[in-house]
Amino acid sequence: MRIHLGTDHAGLDFSRHLFDHLTAAGHDVVDHGPTSYEPLDDYPSFCINAALGVVRDQQAGVEALGIVFGGSGNGEQIAANKVTGARAALVWSHSTAVLARQHNDANLIAIGARQHTVDEAVSFIDAFIAEPFSLEERHVRRIAQLAEYEATGAIAGVHVGPDAGGAETVASDPTPTGQFNPADLH
Repeated sequence: MRIHLGTDHAGLDFSRHLFDHLTAAGHDVVDHGPTSYEPLDDYPSFCINAALGVVRDQQAGVEALGIVFGGSGNGEQIAANKVTGARAALVWSHSTAVLARQHNDANLIAIGARQHTVDEAVSFIDAFIAEPFSLEERHVRRIAQLAEYEATGAIAGVHVGPDAGGAETVASDPTPTGQFNPADLH
């Protein structure tokens, strides 16, 4: 399996250890950086590139997953999820690693390097990689709804948008396309 890595300075040591661990386990590891410690580096490009690599490989029929690291993993998860087709889950335990694959068919995970030891992170990653997607109908349906919304801004048969709830904080006129517009927030 091909594994894409992306991090920032906070996860650099984890990334180096993980590269060696995954390579020894027989995986093809692609490290999207950084390559050196820069305390003021910015994680978005590294994590987005890792997510792009995963999505591109999967679309080409290559079995691929990704792991992104940072201090907490939160920003790295957000960055990876900006890529169409990426489903990055924040993992903080063995069970969240397993459920990310089993229920959400996550293709990337984010881990907070300042939150876990290297051994803990490796155990989460090994569990994530080993766990297959369950293919249960309810999970397949939910993932399809997310992909549909990502592609179209709508979910067939379900009302989503600024007037779907919380109307007291959202402008009453939706955009002409019916799409959510952050400028409409008060």
